[in-house]
Amino acid sequence: MWHGLRVAAFSLAFVSMVFTPGQPASEASGAMPLPPGTAPQVEVPVQVVVLFSSGVGYFEHAGTVTGHGSTELRFKTDQINDILKSLVLEDLDGGRVATVVYPSQDPLSKTLRSFQVDISANPSLGELLNQLRGAKVRISAQAEQIGGTILGLERKQKSVGDKAEVIASWMLNLISGGTLRAVALDEIQRVELEDAQVQEELHKALLALSQGRDQNKKPVIITFQGEGERGVRLGYVVGTPIWKTSYRLILPANREDKAKLQGWAIVENQTDNDWNDVALTLVSGRPISFVQELYSPLYLPRPVVKPELYGSLRPPTYEAGVQEAERQMSRRITPQSATRAEETQAMRRREAESALAGSPAAKPLDPTASVASMASAGVVGELFQYVIGNVSLPRQRSAMLPIVTDDIEVERVSIYNQGVLAKHPLNGARLKNTTGKHLLQGPVTVLDAHIYAGDARIDNLPPGQERLLSYAIDLQVRINATQHRQESLLQAGKLVKGVLHLTRKQVFTQEYVVENKADKDRLMIIEHPFRAGWKLVDSPKPMESTETLYRFKEAVTAGKAAKVAVKEEIVQGETLAILPADIGQLEVYSRAGELPREVREALVKAMGFKRAMVDTQRQLQEKHKEVAEITQEQQRIRENMRTVSSSSQYHARLLSKLNEQETKIETLQAEIEQLKRTHDQQRQELETYLINTTVG
Repeated sequence: MWHGLRVAAFSLAFVSMVFTPGQPASEASGAMPLPPGTAPQVEVPVQVVVLFSSGVGYFEHAGTVTGHGSTELRFKTDQINDILKSLVLEDLDGGRVATVVYPSQDPLSKTLRSFQVDISANPSLGELLNQLRGAKVRISAQAEQIGGTILGLERKQKSVGDKAEVIASWMLNLISGGTLRAVALDEIQRVELEDAQVQEELHKALLALSQGRDQNKKPVIITFQGEGERGVRLGYVVGTPIWKTSYRLILPANREDKAKLQGWAIVENQTDNDWNDVALTLVSGRPISFVQELYSPLYLPRPVVKPELYGSLRPPTYEAGVQEAERQMSRRITPQSATRAEETQAMRRREAESALAGSPAAKPLDPTASVASMASAGVVGELFQYVIGNVSLPRQRSAMLPIVTDDIEVERVSIYNQGVLAKHPLNGARLKNTTGKHLLQGPVTVLDAHIYAGDARIDNLPPGQERLLSYAIDLQVRINATQHRQESLLQAGKLVKGVLHLTRKQVFTQEYVVENKADKDRLMIIEHPFRAGWKLVDSPKPMESTETLYRFKEAVTAGKAAKVAVKEEIVQGETLAILPADIGQLEVYSRAGELPREVREALVKAMGFKRAMVDTQRQLQEKHKEVAEITQEQQRIRENMRTVSSSSQYHARLLSKLNEQETKIETLQAEIEQLKRTHDQQRQELETYLINTTVG
């Protein structure tokens, strides 16, 4: 309706400046005004940062206020829920915490519609004036000042041009005292509101519109009330990037020396506050944390009452349960790519050693000489923490901080798993955490005799526990795991009411032939799959086992070969119903020496019953075959009889033969019925024998 009323000279911004004379600069900029009665704001900087490996962080600010004071913190919109859920405050020395003010999260359009003047749809001048019906205004039109109360807008026809073309023109109707005036809308240059309440409503709407432009950052203003100078503190929990760890494992050239582990914490300051000399704590624990919608206003939908005929319940929606996966599949390495990688690594190592040997400063880099841990470690309840003092980190920046620089107990091993690499083991190490610190999971760069040896990953490793890690392919050791065999051995059996219950033992043997072509001994760890129900027999004792595999340890001398044979067995049962079983199956079991004598004798007797039944069944088939042949011959005879005269001698001969065949069929049918009764009786005798026989 009002689209034709948009006039460029009367944009909303211009009208707002005219409608709000003397507007304060702070309000014009869109800044959120302080609650009435508060003192000027003071800065309360962050002093303590605690980061958890679960993706949350605790931040504590501390500062000083005098008298009534307030401080402003700015947060991302998606952090406000965490602030409302976790904010804790303290005003020391007799002060008290007053209000905590933050912008509303109502949709901007809903907020704008709540004011007397609705500017949510970007109204034109005409649309705006039509909303102000009844408001007192002063307008400037054609150098004339006109004051009055708005009655409304009216559409009239207006002639323009030489041809007297008629167009629609909008008129603003005003009443001043007892006088009515109509002013053409396109002649108005200025509109001033004389109603203070309407001015304030329009100003509030414009202020909300201005604040709504920055939806990503929200100010939270905290007010403290008290007397004199005193300290204040506040803390809160918000989502943060997970702090991560990265390790360097330095294996000494002399195997008698101790290995060293160097750990770096990777920390990110993604907040809007600089960290200046903060006390930083890194916690390797996972407290339960969640986000609950507290920021957005919640409106309870009211039911719509319908006639009973149409009312119905909506089906509820249930969220699917999710289980967290406990293991990740390790990436498979093809022998071809593994060989190329190992050859490239060996070539680079030789080049590096050659370069160091020919350099005037041939001493290799020592990564542990100049790095000391900045953290003190300790246990807090069920969690483990690293405390680092005086950390400075600007906002939106990241840092690496050394937290572990300790000797660690390491045993060099070669680890073989046929599912990872079929012909070669992996160079690895067995770590025992002797640092006294909780080592968080992370990547490990392995340096062997100051040369890069490969990369590994380590899972969470509490103090005193052990873990394996692998970092390269051991091409100097070859393993043949192709020799395996499986046997099925009959152990026992019993016959119970027509069912033969057998017990079998399955035996599986896997051989691992290890050929060590290196000039040093190898300590092999062979991983063999674990199968539920199977147990080890006549095998080496595993050093340890997991839910999915056994680990066997075997020392292999340089230049020699060794064999590790893993033998497993499982005892399983199977059943065989005697009645439908083939006689050949029963004959095999009747000769099996593993079965008790009485079971074999019972099987022989059952076979006698079944042979009698089979013989009767054979006779029945023969009789049916004879009937079928005679019936086919009768059809031929009847066809011939239709082709000759019924008074002929040949017709009489055919008729006589047909009578003989009918007599034969009747005899066969009687024999078939007798054989059927015999077969049923034999079956009944076998069933009676079986159901009353339990041996073994």
